[in-house]
Amino acid sequence: MTEQQGEYGFEKLLETLRESAFPEPEITRITQAYVFARNAHEGQKRRSGEPYIIHPVAVAQILAEMGMDTDSICAALLHDVVEDTPVTDQQIRASFGESVEQLVDGVTKIGQIPFSATQEEQQNENIRKMFLAMSRDIRVIIIKLADRVHNMRTLAFMPEEKRRFKAKETLEIYAPIAHRLGIRAFKEELEDLAIRYLDPVAYEEISKTLESQVESRQQFLDGIQKEIGERVRQEVPNAHLSGRIKSVHGIYRKTYMLGRTIDEIYDIYAVRIIVDSVFECYYCLGIIHDMFNPLPGRFKDYISTPKPNMYQSLHTTVIGKAGIPFEVQIRTWEMHHTAEYGIAAHWKYKLGIGGKDKFEERLAWIRQLLENQKESDDVEEIVNVIKTDFTPDEVFAFTPKGDVISLPMGSSIVDFAYAIHSAVGSKMIGAKVDGRITTLDHKINNGEIIEILTTSNPRGPSRDWLKIAKTSSARSKIKSWFKKEKRDENIVEGRAEVEREFRRNNITLPEKQMLEFLQKVAEKQRLSSVDDLFASIGYGGLSLNKLMPRIREEYNKLQKENEEIKPVETVQVPPVKKVMKSPEGIIIEGIDNCLVKFSRCCDPLPGDEIIGFITRGHGVSIHTRQCSNVPKNIALCAEPERWVKATWDTKASNDYRVTLGVTCINRVGMLADLSTALANMHVMIHSLFTKESKDSRVVIYLTITVNSAEHLRNLSDKLRKIKGVLSVERSGL
Repeated sequence: MTEQQGEYGFEKLLETLRESAFPEPEITRITQAYVFARNAHEGQKRRSGEPYIIHPVAVAQILAEMGMDTDSICAALLHDVVEDTPVTDQQIRASFGESVEQLVDGVTKIGQIPFSATQEEQQNENIRKMFLAMSRDIRVIIIKLADRVHNMRTLAFMPEEKRRFKAKETLEIYAPIAHRLGIRAFKEELEDLAIRYLDPVAYEEISKTLESQVESRQQFLDGIQKEIGERVRQEVPNAHLSGRIKSVHGIYRKTYMLGRTIDEIYDIYAVRIIVDSVFECYYCLGIIHDMFNPLPGRFKDYISTPKPNMYQSLHTTVIGKAGIPFEVQIRTWEMHHTAEYGIAAHWKYKLGIGGKDKFEERLAWIRQLLENQKESDDVEEIVNVIKTDFTPDEVFAFTPKGDVISLPMGSSIVDFAYAIHSAVGSKMIGAKVDGRITTLDHKINNGEIIEILTTSNPRGPSRDWLKIAKTSSARSKIKSWFKKEKRDENIVEGRAEVEREFRRNNITLPEKQMLEFLQKVAEKQRLSSVDDLFASIGYGGLSLNKLMPRIREEYNKLQKENEEIKPVETVQVPPVKKVMKSPEGIIIEGIDNCLVKFSRCCDPLPGDEIIGFITRGHGVSIHTRQCSNVPKNIALCAEPERWVKATWDTKASNDYRVTLGVTCINRVGMLADLSTALANMHVMIHSLFTKESKDSRVVIYLTITVNSAEHLRNLSDKLRKIKGVLSVERSGL
């Protein structure tokens, strides 16, 4: 042992390794990695002025305390040498093997990103690369989290702007990942350190409050532990008890973010009971509820329904004799190891997590996340997933068969349907919550029984569902459906959006140059053609609003390089593939072979007097002449030339969709009577939703298929004869 090795913290690392019974050959290998890293970083300093080698040694120390394996600790010691020194991947592989080299590569930040990447874009690409590496080896993120923990511990030496950016990134990205992996120690320390720099006043206030009451709080916890221990150990002799006070960030989230006082936080104190079996967990729960009065609605059974990060425990909040509420957590030792170390318990306690297959199953969410992200061409999607899907606040709802579906807090019916299966989401026409029809934007609450109503002739999801869905999985599946099923429509939608934004930003180029310009934009988004770019924008895979700042920047560069190009009056966007004439049975005067689209505002039917409106990029939109969106006097409107004469083709025979608003008494069986009547008339129901009023009435909106206005009048007359139906009106007219 040299003096330098002791100074840099390596001596402490060796002590930890020997206490953990690492074999001497493994310790020798780790020592070689340390010497290699120390030599590579020779002369480099941290912002604190300390030798740089202190950082990788500290990261290795954190991993050693977690019980990680030799390759992980070697990679921690070497994780910055490729990025910050002349050392290459090949040298790492030659000296320490392929496994260590791949771990180092996974942790190393990516190189140059094209298209004038901003700091946020660089961050997004780094995280995307990190998740790709995680899918191959989960140890990558564990090393990265340990790296972030030490960086946050020494963040005070960074400039103010850098501190805030790193703290925000930690709170939004790395702490949620630690939570999703179940590594409680990392999660809580990262959150506390992030709040320290993001809101130092609040952090100081909470810390001082906790410090000022530390003695009384500890006395309370000690007294409760003693009281519970004396009773529980009479029945379960091997029970182990410990206590904890909620973390600074945990208190901050509930006080500053949710507007509560510290006195209103029921789980600020917690007593943990660790036993040997699941049976003893429930047995201890009975003892606790016999000793104290439980608070209603505060019991959670995470043993029968584990969290997505595999956390298992019984939670109950009770009132002590002093009138102070506290939480009791009851779990087995294996559950405790998983709760504290998450996925890292696989190495620390050699749990095996139920064998290799079970371990792989626990990591399937990473591959699923990456699979979902493929449907989006926006690299920011993974970051959005972390911010929404990895939240610690969850809700649990049930299918009618009793299956439990776990979703992030704030999830909607759309999220629930797609969590069951993508096919269920695509066929959904409505839903019932605890037996009552509800809207698709209903926010799910714990314990609700949700039945998804589907149709055998699916129309597919609505684009509006993208605004309702909270989870990335649901949004990804909706986008995937549009991507696969509606390519031509997506190209038209995307082209129209590009045309509109380019006109608004005064981006004008001759046709050939515009084609080349858009082709470069497409390639920088990893798309092969302009049509692919239009389609991606059309189905929502790419956000044009996010692209526009960079597009304007590239356009300005092009204009400077080619000053002789004069702007033209109209936007020259390259034409898309010709859309075949739609078989809707519409004849447009003066126009042949065009895209025809029925307006949702009035749902025209054969027999209705109709008129066409030429849209930019969407073909001709068909309205009824009585529609509120059609000017009464076409000649006097703003753009009369865009309104064209349209008639029905009497030779065509088609089915058309229309929405009816059925106002009726809100009685049991009304929906069933309406459905039965329509089924007897062989009418397909595509979707339905309800709207209640204060006078015991309800309006049931039904989207159905009919073949003409006359057909609609006949079935409306029959619906009016149903008991309790007050009126049947065509929606939108």
